[in-house]
Amino acid sequence: MGNISRGHELLPKEIRTILPPLYANEEIGLAALALVKFFTPDSNWTWYASEFDGKDIFFGLVSGLELELGYFALSELEEARGLLGLPIERDLYFQPKSLQELMKLHRGE
Repeated sequence: MGNISRGHELLPKEIRTILPPLYANEEIGLAALALVKFFTPDSNWTWYASEFDGKDIFFGLVSGLELELGYFALSELEEARGLLGLPIERDLYFQPKSLQELMKLHRGE
């Protein structure tokens, strides 16, 4: 199948600099905004980042086997491939939404 590239940087500098540090949104909880969305084009996994440690670890909402809040790593997103071998991509047209809005959206509410 070869090495398929994504054609864009997964986490460019302009997004790195606007993501709040880990734990910055603790007090506002689900009202925190997810500022970036990553997805697998060839399966049904989606990651929404609302915080970033500046190096590798995000906090946000993950929709995969379950819908849950948690931590995930940029390094893992960069290496992972979907069922057809496609890399994880960043949604270039994603508009920030609160974690609560995204949870409702994924639950079909």
